[in-house]
Amino acid sequence: MIPLPLARIAEITSGALSGMADPRAVVRGPVVIDSRAVEPGSLFVAFAGARVDGHDYAAQAIRAGAVAVLATRPVEGPAVIVPDAAVALAELAAAQAAALPQATVIGVTGSAGKTSTKDLLARLAGRMGPTIAPQGSFNNELGHPLTVLRADADTRFMVLELAARNVGHIKELTRIAPPTIGVVLNVGTAHLGVFGGKESIAKAKGELVESLPRTGVAVLNADDPLVSQMAARTDARVTYFGRGEDAAIRAEGETVDARGRASFTLRTPSGSAHVSLQLYGAHAVENALAAAAAAYELGLPVATIAEELSEATPRSRWRMEVTDRPDGVTVVNDAYNANPDSMRAAFAMFGVMGQDRRRFAVIAALRELGDESAALNAELGRLAGGSGLTGLIVVGPDAGPVLEGANAAAAAAAGPPGAGGPYAPQMTRIVHVPDAEAAAAELTGLLRPGDAVLVKGPRAMGLERTAELLLGGAAK
Repeated sequence: MIPLPLARIAEITSGALSGMADPRAVVRGPVVIDSRAVEPGSLFVAFAGARVDGHDYAAQAIRAGAVAVLATRPVEGPAVIVPDAAVALAELAAAQAAALPQATVIGVTGSAGKTSTKDLLARLAGRMGPTIAPQGSFNNELGHPLTVLRADADTRFMVLELAARNVGHIKELTRIAPPTIGVVLNVGTAHLGVFGGKESIAKAKGELVESLPRTGVAVLNADDPLVSQMAARTDARVTYFGRGEDAAIRAEGETVDARGRASFTLRTPSGSAHVSLQLYGAHAVENALAAAAAAYELGLPVATIAEELSEATPRSRWRMEVTDRPDGVTVVNDAYNANPDSMRAAFAMFGVMGQDRRRFAVIAALRELGDESAALNAELGRLAGGSGLTGLIVVGPDAGPVLEGANAAAAAAAGPPGAGGPYAPQMTRIVHVPDAEAAAAELTGLLRPGDAVLVKGPRAMGLERTAELLLGGAAK
């Protein structure tokens, strides 16, 4: 953060100093919303949540070294009092971004793959200069400004992940830190029920390219028609990535190894280089190409891009984390979140990784799918039930369509009773359990050395706890 005196913070946020706050006292960062993360020189932003009120922790934050509290009511200690803490946080971040004209802002959005692409691109940009990027998925109206406020006078690149819960959200995030490069990955089915249709999702995601200046670059997925059509919505120059010949940055000669990791030739207008990803799943190729395209526009050499992509491992938790237990059981923890598209990608990878092994999956009903919820969850069940699993565990509420689809697909895959003799496919064992802990308990009695387990579901179900318990850890 660029150091700011409290008087300037009050001016930016239209706030008033309170609690004997010294207007000359300087906040040097970080800006935090969790009192446990306070360091000497911090600004603690107090939010009143449904269960926890940050104002109650103001005194604790001051004792830990916070210079002041950004609050909506007087607290015990020096404070800047504002009408709305979220609005004030955004204005503070916008002022900081405007004070860093030398920093190139790169925005990344899409229905799936934002965090993985952001992590890859941050690694690539880091080869060229000091770079900040969100921790995990800090991509909303709170996480986005908090990330921007981590920048300082030395920052050369800001790689920012932009999420949308509705039309207009990305537009507001780009106002805080106007991007020069905008990367749009895909338009899928995540939050379909909130938006009402893929066309509305495309409208929201396209707000990123609409925000770009004429001198900027829109990096678009040539393989997704709803994304490639966004070229008409920007005055910026457009470059495409993908697997087809019409993509300037593309993958050729793609192969996948026995662990589900892809290799390919990265082709660019100025040359090519070989990439062997350590990330799992063929869908990681799309994320790597998007990051490569943006890095290419920044001027990074193709050989360097390929080298960095080949060395990259997952930075953010619970996204295709693959761990081998001492007994040879492989646990794939992809439990951060799920939607129909990411479920298909996960099962495709798992089919490759688990070939010739007993495979188990832990899933849960998908959410925020609107009127299509029952149909899409039944489709998920058919996907899982027909994928040759030894066992399928469905966790939590609203599991009816998933179970119905899974049982139908499993029965069809196994064939009628007695058909095919002793070597016919065995019907998948399908069970329904209430929570993540019960799923781990169920699996514990079923797993044998050498088996493979996929754990994936919507964030609200907390299925990462299943993976943690299977790996010998405590539920968190």
